[in-house]
Amino acid sequence: MNALRVAVLGVGVMGSYHAEALASRIAHARVTVVTDADQTRAERVAKTVDARVEADPFAAIGADDVDAVVIASPGPAHEEQVLACLDRRIPVLCEKPLTTDINTAYRVVQREAELESPLVQLGFMRRFDPEYAALRELVTSGELGAPLLLHCVHRNPAQSTVFDSEMMIRDSVVHEADVARFLLGEEITAVTVKRPQPTREAPAGVSDPMLVLMETESGRLVDVEIFARSRVAYEVRTELVAEHGTAMIGLDQHMVVHRTGGARTGLLARGFIERFAAAYDTELHRWVQAARQGTIDGPGTWDGYAAVAVCEAGVEAVRTGERVPVRLGARPVRAAA
Repeated sequence: MNALRVAVLGVGVMGSYHAEALASRIAHARVTVVTDADQTRAERVAKTVDARVEADPFAAIGADDVDAVVIASPGPAHEEQVLACLDRRIPVLCEKPLTTDINTAYRVVQREAELESPLVQLGFMRRFDPEYAALRELVTSGELGAPLLLHCVHRNPAQSTVFDSEMMIRDSVVHEADVARFLLGEEITAVTVKRPQPTREAPAGVSDPMLVLMETESGRLVDVEIFARSRVAYEVRTELVAEHGTAMIGLDQHMVVHRTGGARTGLLARGFIERFAAAYDTELHRWVQAARQGTIDGPGTWDGYAAVAVCEAGVEAVRTGERVPVRLGARPVRAAA
């Protein structure tokens, strides 16, 4: 079978990474079309991957030299672009969010359920990380008994001034929402957010760090420390507490002390690309192999919708200080099932 011909919509940090990976490291794939609102950036990336530039993303989706699409454009563009891919019946890897609100996300779920095969994969790359995969296997094996708690840490060294409290939920905690569903195998039913004293690095009115508490269907609890301006490194850790033991991923070896501007030991990553590079490439590899067969191999529209729903509840919890239920519609049954 010929190589999968891929259009990459949006070539900022994530899109340009995917384009380069598809062009140089992922077997049986090549980038044929690149689009971006920044024409200069699109031309630069297209040149490095030997692709052509298309100004209109919908023209790229409909192009004869495109078999599948990677969507890494800004979130507000996702709904129409995903629906255009579904209209053409071609596979798509969509970076989070699926859409920017719960109602449009649910419409995409319903639309895809009308098709014979799932075509939309969400870019929740942590599911492809070896440590997360191993932790999921440990949970499902029952070796440690029933899971009881998940403790999560999500820290960035710095963020821009526009990265406010709501963006910390939608752009960062969204990954923990998906990880919790992936590891525990059930839906999140409610979210509470606590806002401690902010770091002096936080812009006025921004709560950084925050503690996010998620409740699941069976009564398990997931707590997330989100700290967007730690001034240290990119730190992502998850600890499982189960009936017969605990397991933690994302740790450096041995005790590690971090001081702002001081000496560092261990191998903490500087950013999310460095930490999850292997996961991104595995995600792309598996998506390409599935897309060549006209389907996906990873989290789908329901996972994207559920994450949006959790984030909606989380944002409301930030605004109100209250415990907010997560509201999910009925899960559609695929027409061909």
